[in-house]
Amino acid sequence: MRIAVLNGSPKGKLSVTLQYINYIHKKNPGLELRVHHVSQKIKSIEKKAESFAKIINDVRDSDAVWWSVPIYVCLVPSQYKRFIELIREKGAEKAFRNKYTAVFTTSVHFYDSTGNNYMHSICDDLDMKYVDFFSPDMYDLLVDEHRTKLLQFAENFLDAVNNEIPVSKSYRPAVQRDFDYKPGISDIRIDGGNNKILVLADSTADDSNLSRMIRRFMASISGEIELADLSQLNISGGCLGCIECGFDNRCAYTGKDDYIDFYHQKVIPADIVVYAGTIKDRYLSSMWKQFFDRRFYNTHIPTQTGKQIAFLISGPLSQIPNLKEILSALVEIDQANLCGFVTDEFGESEDIDALLQNLAAKLVGNAAQKYIKPVTFRGVGGRKVLRDDIWGRLRFPFIADHEYYEKHGLYDFPNVDPEAYQFGFDMIEAVKDPEAKEIIRKMIKTKMVEPLQKVVATK
Repeated sequence: MRIAVLNGSPKGKLSVTLQYINYIHKKNPGLELRVHHVSQKIKSIEKKAESFAKIINDVRDSDAVWWSVPIYVCLVPSQYKRFIELIREKGAEKAFRNKYTAVFTTSVHFYDSTGNNYMHSICDDLDMKYVDFFSPDMYDLLVDEHRTKLLQFAENFLDAVNNEIPVSKSYRPAVQRDFDYKPGISDIRIDGGNNKILVLADSTADDSNLSRMIRRFMASISGEIELADLSQLNISGGCLGCIECGFDNRCAYTGKDDYIDFYHQKVIPADIVVYAGTIKDRYLSSMWKQFFDRRFYNTHIPTQTGKQIAFLISGPLSQIPNLKEILSALVEIDQANLCGFVTDEFGESEDIDALLQNLAAKLVGNAAQKYIKPVTFRGVGGRKVLRDDIWGRLRFPFIADHEYYEKHGLYDFPNVDPEAYQFGFDMIEAVKDPEAKEIIRKMIKTKMVEPLQKVVATK
């Protein structure tokens, strides 16, 4: 069986994810794998038609396709995202149609779910026969049990191809509406006060809906607002996955482009940051993904703590809940406050004007109050995954993270509240008595709400 393997790691042959593919190949030597390091060679693939054509020809001639990719910042790396964009830009979708496919991702289980959702949706958009994904921890290959699972997954996939099992789609095509946003004049301008307000976009040169939304939003606030166009920023490339930054947040790109200076001088000092982008496939542009990936020179240290954040998005955001989940998670993980999304997918121009005006007022008002809403599972769960790994196996090489987590009290385990511990111990002992157990069982609802009622009554 011929299988085209599209390796998404910027590290090429040194990819952790690719080792899972290599192990399958070792145990199934009859497979003919044609491996392409598309992320590592993305610049060549963009510039040289023959490089892209070689990959597409191998896909076309294959019996199946395996997408092998690490998870970077809740998705695939920006280089892989760019390759996926090129498939449509160069009209190569037909080569993927009806190919059986599976997705292999590795991570520390930090938002691997959103990355896998994205890849599944891309496979559906390409009319592929998506079978399943395999998403282990990056070091699961070291464990007998997980190697067995990997080989079982591979066997099931190969059976699916050989027996031509039917598959169903999970994602409908996302449809962009035909609508020209025509902004009105802003009669009321919100006083921005002393807030440093930054609007970031991946393009401002055209007269698109997004550009008009940006202009209308900026006209809603009086005071200085800085607009930065990422397409005009000198960024040499995407995150390399080298984790040279782990020791002391020193990036491999230091001194080689403008990204780090820009982020330190513009993004970190801002009180309000508005991200503006147009949906491209099931995310924003690969340029935006590159921007988010390159923030990793800060490793897992929050850099937007206390900021007010909003998103202006052109495109069918409501049809891509996975994208909204990712963007919301990025804000919560960074200990910032999400003020909302405004898109051009619903309503008339005057409705969008009103939404932009309200968003401006909300951003400025929340900044004045220093309001940060409670985090949800996105922030709590994500932080705990990182906390546990940085405390343990990732303390080296992420020395900078470990020092930050220690200093800022993020190692908040185990729970050593002596009163809570003693109460739990006493009650566990008490319910060993059957009669007491039934009495206490009937008291739980009342006692659970009692301390909250006291606060309501007295504070």
